[in-house]
Amino acid sequence: MEEELKCPVCGSLFREPIILPCSHNVCLPCARTIAVQTPEREPPLPALLQPPRGPAAAAAGAAAGPEAECAAGGGGGEHADKLSLHSESDSGYGSYTPSLKSPNGVRVLPLGPAPAGASAAAPRGAGPSSSLTCPQCHRSASLDPRGLRGFPRNRLLEAIVQRYQQGRAAARCQLCDRSPPEPAAVACEQCEVLYCAACQLKCHPARGPFAKHRLLPPPGLQGAPGGGKAAARKLPTCADHELENYSMYCVSCGTPVCYQCLEEGRHGQHEVKALGAMWKQHKAQLSQALNGVSDKAKEAKEFLVQLKNILQQIQENGLDYEACLVAQCDALVDALTRQKAKLLTKVTKEREQKLKVVWDQINHCTLKLRQSTGLMEYCLEVIKENDPSGFLQISDALIKRVQVSQEQWVKGALEPKVSAEFDLTLDSEPLLQSIHQLDFIQMKLPPVPLLQLEKCCTRNNSVTLAWRMPPLTHNPVDGYILELDDGDGGQFREVYVGKETLCTIDGLHFNSTYNARVKAFNSSGVGPYSKTVVLQTSDVAWFTFDPSSAHRDIVLSNDNQTATCSSYDDRVVLGTAAFSKGVHYWELHVDRYDNHPDPAFGIARINVVKDMMLGKDDRAWAMYVDNNRSWFMHCNSHTSRTEGGVSKGATVGVLLDLNKHSLTFYINGQQQGPPAFENVEGVFMPALSLNRNVQVNPFHTQKGRPYLSHQPESTMAKYGTDMVKTHE
Repeated sequence: MEEELKCPVCGSLFREPIILPCSHNVCLPCARTIAVQTPEREPPLPALLQPPRGPAAAAAGAAAGPEAECAAGGGGGEHADKLSLHSESDSGYGSYTPSLKSPNGVRVLPLGPAPAGASAAAPRGAGPSSSLTCPQCHRSASLDPRGLRGFPRNRLLEAIVQRYQQGRAAARCQLCDRSPPEPAAVACEQCEVLYCAACQLKCHPARGPFAKHRLLPPPGLQGAPGGGKAAARKLPTCADHELENYSMYCVSCGTPVCYQCLEEGRHGQHEVKALGAMWKQHKAQLSQALNGVSDKAKEAKEFLVQLKNILQQIQENGLDYEACLVAQCDALVDALTRQKAKLLTKVTKEREQKLKVVWDQINHCTLKLRQSTGLMEYCLEVIKENDPSGFLQISDALIKRVQVSQEQWVKGALEPKVSAEFDLTLDSEPLLQSIHQLDFIQMKLPPVPLLQLEKCCTRNNSVTLAWRMPPLTHNPVDGYILELDDGDGGQFREVYVGKETLCTIDGLHFNSTYNARVKAFNSSGVGPYSKTVVLQTSDVAWFTFDPSSAHRDIVLSNDNQTATCSSYDDRVVLGTAAFSKGVHYWELHVDRYDNHPDPAFGIARINVVKDMMLGKDDRAWAMYVDNNRSWFMHCNSHTSRTEGGVSKGATVGVLLDLNKHSLTFYINGQQQGPPAFENVEGVFMPALSLNRNVQVNPFHTQKGRPYLSHQPESTMAKYGTDMVKTHE
């Protein structure tokens, strides 16, 4: 609150504050220093409020514009008489030319000389041709004949200042080392520090930069501002009628008035209200306005707490990033050191190899040279002998030895086997460039992936989704997360996480609607989801034999619609569709059946064993049959032997009811034995195992009651006989 209690001119607490027409306050002594007297050649105030006359006045009026004319021509009672809105480009009356700066930072006018003819004893600003410029908003106010006494005294502010001064604690020196500190002798208004006499001489001498500081008695002492007992507050009296107290409030002028103000007629035609009622009303309005300010102050405090938390986080994150940077650079230095050691090892090995080769060559050459030199010296001594018979006895042998010794120095024997140069060149330029380009990258979350609808499709109960990143995307992407719901409007689940932008999901429900979405992620986090794409699986299933899952001994033909196996051992082939719910029925036609083999028909998991009869492992459920009877088999367990077999031209039907979780078989339209298996759950694919030249071809599907084998010709024509189709 202290800043609200300081004068904008002197920067000290208000002394005898007065209210200017612009609602700002100023000390009465300060008002005397900034009051400006108008030169005698200037017209009086009433003339200024009239429209300008004459060529010069017309030019000034034209320059000021219609707004100035409105401001100058509009009357309005006492408030308009005291307040002039002329700018500095007007006639100059009441203009504001700041040249001095107060301790509070507000520039004020210098103290000018009194006009000629003015009484030396008259107070500055008391003349009728004077004006006062507000040091805060720079609006000029004209003084009436009463001078500064014409401005109302702000007794409320004066009382608050007095209470504020009295409310200060007993003053003690703020720089003493003693405990308790010595009583304060002075208070520096600029430093806002209390000093005892000793500390004031030591820490605040009256010279140098402290020479212009204002030393005041400390608060609470007799004679200090606000010291002693507060004088009894008097009821404010009217500025125009000093003997009358304020009793009413003029709503038009916005000022308290007395009884005589209403009787004399100045406010007689104005709207007036009771002073107490308006006092309560304005207090309520101020309280209501303060509530809004209080809310904003609360938000500001919360915002400051948020900013302080951000400061703390910045400090912590800065330390973390510094540690991370040091660790990364240390890791690079360690890696470079290890690589340096490896390269030095290579250089050492290369040097040792070259040295070994050279030393071996030196030793070999030295030995030969010593042998040749010894032989030469011996031959020279032999030549010196004069015994012809003795010479001829050994000359042939010596000649041969010399010739052999000469032949030992073949071409290349006197050439170094290795070079002194090292054929090792370290290409460090790319690494140097990388080091020079080593810098921080602004990691951000990846953007929203774009689904490529033209590449998204469904086939039977499989869906394929494709997506890409938006063009001109600079944020790195480490991978993608593809999510799919359950086909019944349930929650999404992750079905793929990886770097690919194309994914196929198999084994979904037939005749179901799936919603899919994708998002990208990097080291900064996970980005937003893409738009949701809706995919509809087939209402019925078409499938052929799958060459990718068939054993290599299975031969597929007729666009993978016919399966044959000439191997003696059983081999498995699967269909291209997978079933997880609903009722499915398909039929297989036995085109070739010789030598009484035993093919097996049924369902299997995708990871079923392919080199044994269907049903021998725990991932297949089957019926194997010969020309006389059949058995159901799962986990190599044979059950439910039933008479009746197959032959060339027979039709085998498979009914998979995933609603009842049962599997039933048919031969030529008649149910073969009881329901083969119960409690089958999961995802299954059509399967069969063949051997010994059996050939099977998909026949047709039954619409309606799926376990019946016969159907009208129109249905056969619609679905054909070349592919298997199942209903869900």
